[in-house]
Amino acid sequence: MNTPSLPEALRKVADVLAQAERAGTPCPPVRDQLDDGDIAAAYAVQQVNVQRRLAQGRRVVGRKIGLTSPAVQRQLGVDQPDYGALLSDMAVPNGGVIPAGRLLQPKVEAEVALVLAADLPHAETTVADVLRAVDFALPALEIVDSRIADWDISIVDTVADNASSGLFVLGGTPVPLTSVDLRSVRMTLTRGGEKVSEGSGSDCLGGPLNATVWLASTLAAMGNPLRAGDIVLTGALGPMEAASPGDTFEARISGLGSVRVGFAPHDPATPAQGDEK
Repeated sequence: MNTPSLPEALRKVADVLAQAERAGTPCPPVRDQLDDGDIAAAYAVQQVNVQRRLAQGRRVVGRKIGLTSPAVQRQLGVDQPDYGALLSDMAVPNGGVIPAGRLLQPKVEAEVALVLAADLPHAETTVADVLRAVDFALPALEIVDSRIADWDISIVDTVADNASSGLFVLGGTPVPLTSVDLRSVRMTLTRGGEKVSEGSGSDCLGGPLNATVWLASTLAAMGNPLRAGDIVLTGALGPMEAASPGDTFEARISGLGSVRVGFAPHDPATPAQGDEK
């Protein structure tokens, strides 16, 4: 990993988060180890652990936008979006089951995913640029997770922790943007058939395309633009819901279809993450 100029203090923060994931035991907030509100430093920490996973053979397959829903911002006490990397080992098949113990403290949210057919290289990306670049949309579930104990996070904590990324699930029927108005789609998320969250496309920064404009502009300005083939998880359409072993979640998004994921029951013969091994 070629990051010789990164201060040792930031490497230590990355080490704390990586160790929490390896051990299956959440760590205390890392914000006290970073300057208050230093989001740039938090993204540097994020990049250290992304590069470590790339060195292990993973690949970046896109980006997620976090904290786009006012409801989610209220839940976590923050007031601006963030982003994280989507890696190849984070993808779960539609209808798949997540093994017990795979994540530390998962929560589920429903959102619109976009898959790009063209690069978005401009620091001042427009909605028209995004419309031209998108190949198709899909319904998606993001299973967010936090390496920070009890989800006690600030914007700095979640950014350093790859925007609290965990896993993601994509629906299987591509929908062209000419067939759906993403701003007006309605979302319903159920757990075991019971509605637990709902929202609309406009709850995501006014619309998923707006969120994608923000992401594309931000990444291009940093010299790391979105590329053809990238998946973009555009952000939650409603409040996230905690997941427990044995749960099944399904999201239905009007005009896009449905997407589903299960969580395997806990095996009593296997210690839960954080238990004595």
